Amino acid sequence: MAEEMMRLPGATTIGVVGRDGIVLGSEKRVSYGYFVLSKAGKKVFKLTDSIGAACAGLVSDMQILIREVGAYSTLYQLENNRPISVKSAAKVMATLLFQRRLFPLFTQTIVGGVDETGPSIYILDPLGSLIPDKFASVGSGAEIAMGILESDYKDGMTMTEARNLVIRAVKSATARDVASGNGLDLLLITKNESKEENIQL
Repeated sequence: MAEEMMRLPGATTIGVVGRDGIVLGSEKRVSYGYFVLSKAGKKVFKLTDSIGAACAGLVSDMQILIREVGAYSTLYQLENNRPISVKSAAKVMATLLFQRRLFPLFTQTIVGGVDETGPSIYILDPLGSLIPDKFASVGSGAEIAMGILESDYKDGMTMTEARNLVIRAVKSATARDVASGNGLDLLLITKNESKEENIQL
């Protein structure tokens, strides 16, 4: 059993809520046990112009999940003539995950964005549990990153402060977690814009 657990893919994925928006980040390494499959994996995705998701787990599972939630989000906007809220997008994802609970998608996900209620993030496990929070970390490097987040997070952070916190937390995790590394993808979302960044660690 322990040997099989070592074959599960690892990652360090983080979400932080700031005063004006949210920051999602994940490192780029895709591993299978002790073997590095790729150094350029993408684990941070845009669902809509104002909502994103960051995942840890099997890349194929996260890609399928993101595609489905993105399609539901587009249908919602077409039918209701307004964008889907962050909470609703997270609930759609939770429902899709729960429907497959007997053959689960092996991915932990953080959904975040900005809507009329302000910035927010939600954490989801492979069975669809939905937990709102101000900051979160999932994946094999989560415990290491969480130490940085808990000590340095404060309410009302600027986007620059939130971005720097995510970078520090991922750097800390990649220094100790063998399954994490090879750079960092960021998605920064505010009321007015969303932008992606790639950082070499």
